[in-house]
Amino acid sequence: MTIFTLVASHQLVDLSTVAHLADGAQVLSERLTPSPLKGLVVLSTCNRLEMYAEIPHTAGSTAETIQAEVNSTAERIFDDLATESGLDRETVSSSFEVLINENASHHLFTVASGLESAVVGEREITGQVRRAITAAQETDQATGNLVRLFDRAAHTARQVGQQTLLGSRGRSVVSVALDLADDVAEGDWTSRRVLIFGTGAYAGATVAALKERGCTDIWVHSSSGRAATFADKRGISPISAENLKEEIGKADLVVGCSGSGSPLPASSIPSGKHVILDLALSRDFDPEVADLPGVELITLESVRLAAPAETNDSVALARTIVDTASAEFAVQEKARNIDAAIVALRKHTMSVLDTELEKMRKQHACSGAADQVELAMRRMVKSLLHTPTTRARALAKEGRADEYISGLEALYGIEVEPPVSQPVSEEQFRAADAS
Repeated sequence: MTIFTLVASHQLVDLSTVAHLADGAQVLSERLTPSPLKGLVVLSTCNRLEMYAEIPHTAGSTAETIQAEVNSTAERIFDDLATESGLDRETVSSSFEVLINENASHHLFTVASGLESAVVGEREITGQVRRAITAAQETDQATGNLVRLFDRAAHTARQVGQQTLLGSRGRSVVSVALDLADDVAEGDWTSRRVLIFGTGAYAGATVAALKERGCTDIWVHSSSGRAATFADKRGISPISAENLKEEIGKADLVVGCSGSGSPLPASSIPSGKHVILDLALSRDFDPEVADLPGVELITLESVRLAAPAETNDSVALARTIVDTASAEFAVQEKARNIDAAIVALRKHTMSVLDTELEKMRKQHACSGAADQVELAMRRMVKSLLHTPTTRARALAKEGRADEYISGLEALYGIEVEPPVSQPVSEEQFRAADAS
């Protein structure tokens, strides 16, 4: 297999560009282009867009040819993203970092563990990783190799959560944002009236965080018409579009989580003092809102800058866990491939043996001599297979499994089928979420 990832994050580009890229990637994932993609998983969060793709492995591939194949596929993706996102081609291509195989898996483990987040150690990212692979599975875009990769990423995130202090304080993008709002909003959480835009994952996390802080007067609006259902499940109140401007005027805090793509203009904000928290990647409020008298606008950029730093010891331990898990995963993947190659060689050899034995039986029927010949031939084949089997495992440990597989294909015409993967279970990801 060859798996690679394209990474555009808050560490590389501004969040507005990430939002435009995410819009284009959504269309791309729906049609699974360009060729020769076998699978594609899109991980889109408030701070990043990452695409994990698998392309076919070419026999005899070297590091250089794999790099060339990945680059060619990435260029096609950039072409499509430029078309769908409305960004120019140069902006798209310069926004991404390309990582291949072991580097791609190590990066995903790091991301899933919260080490690449704006708020280091935040646990929301694990759920976003789970939802990304689940969405790809539901549309048949997740190959077995991609499923196994994301499964191990969730397992690694659980290890980090269990063995370090990262995330123990419950820090997240939402919690840091609410801390900032708390500094400028009037009153306290028990008396504040909060209006939320959106009904997605971040809206749900915001409701939960508000309730933990003692806030009970929570309202929700959704341009998609899902506010009533969302509110009913969480014990809060929905707001219709007709009353929206009036309700904004009543709210002590307005939180944007919808990312509808249609920012609310400054003219829709009533006069007076307002604290507005815009957590939507593609902005729920026009930036001009910040210029209104009495309005305090807190954006994702503000949250990123205000995020507290975790202790060096916790981060160092977490990175050690990720490094170890990544190395183990790479070894296991090579072992899986070499096992498949050994099985293919045995199957090929035994097929030749069975053909020759069938010829002998037709000539000599069932006789003691025929039985002795068959036993001798089976012993000989077993002995002949011992060295290539031992050699296969030795090459796998040296990271040269591809050379062995290429040799089988070149010498015997044996095509090594990739090992079958078991689907990742919802319980495995939920366990990672709970850590």
